[in-house]
Amino acid sequence: MQNSNPNLVVSRVPGTWGSLLVLVGFMLIGMAVGNVLAVMVLAIYLGADTESVTALLTQLFAQPEKIPNGWNALMIMQGTVHFFSYLLPTLIYWFYIERRTIGDLSTHRKPAWPIWVLAFVLVLAFIPVNSKFIEWNAAMDLPDALSGLEKWMRDKEDQLSVMTEFLTSYKSFGQLLIALFVVTLLPALGEEMLFRGVIQTKLFQELRNIHVAIWLSAAIFSAIHFQFYGFLPRMMLGALFGYLYYWTGNLWVAILAHFVNNGFVLVMMYLHNVGLVKINIEESKSMPFVLILASLVVSTAILGAIRRNGQVAGPGVPNNF
Repeated sequence: MQNSNPNLVVSRVPGTWGSLLVLVGFMLIGMAVGNVLAVMVLAIYLGADTESVTALLTQLFAQPEKIPNGWNALMIMQGTVHFFSYLLPTLIYWFYIERRTIGDLSTHRKPAWPIWVLAFVLVLAFIPVNSKFIEWNAAMDLPDALSGLEKWMRDKEDQLSVMTEFLTSYKSFGQLLIALFVVTLLPALGEEMLFRGVIQTKLFQELRNIHVAIWLSAAIFSAIHFQFYGFLPRMMLGALFGYLYYWTGNLWVAILAHFVNNGFVLVMMYLHNVGLVKINIEESKSMPFVLILASLVVSTAILGAIRRNGQVAGPGVPNNF
């Protein structure tokens, strides 16, 4: 059937699920390309041939501290793979399949400056509340029948914790800037465009329930990281970013919140490593109940203010979608 409205932009792939399947295909292709390119770049950077670089990669993930320039190598690997797995496929999908522009991810009206400040403060205020979800998730204990699965999940988590500890052991300001780009800016752009800008939007288009769309996209956002003992707190953050997008109608507010969340941890780790602060933010200590309660009250109040004052041109859905 021919489109009777020439101003309505129509996706090249009809139907929500079909277009999302195409998006997944783009991501899988991008992931494959990203991994191949990362290996090639690392082979050149580490001065290794194709065969020996495979052994180096195995050791890089298990014992990165024993690889010369291992920190830089991990950053190259992570940045390359993330760009080709998340940001580039999402942009190609949005431009080519949906036939839209970056501006279509947000309304034409920008939120007033207090909304940006509130979003910034909200992420920091939410940390104590989310620490309780981190604590609950870390204490997850599966039934005996699933002991094999639990052991695999624990081993995976231990491997990731080794890499995280190594990547956040930097004391150089230059390393901090590199980490802010690779671990903070790239994920903030790629993951928010993908999970909030595209997936949340497409799910709302199909399900017509914004709350289901927000929480479902947040669950997918958390699951795709394959950190099972961090699933719950990451899903809560995904939902927080989703509501910021919904209530402001501006994806850049969610991107800012994502950037602040990741960047705050990196900056605090840097300050701890150089001895300027004694608090190690990565330590999993229980926070006082009073602090968690205050965090909940403040976070709820800020969310309420953003909901009342956010300029929404639609339920977090691009114009003319």
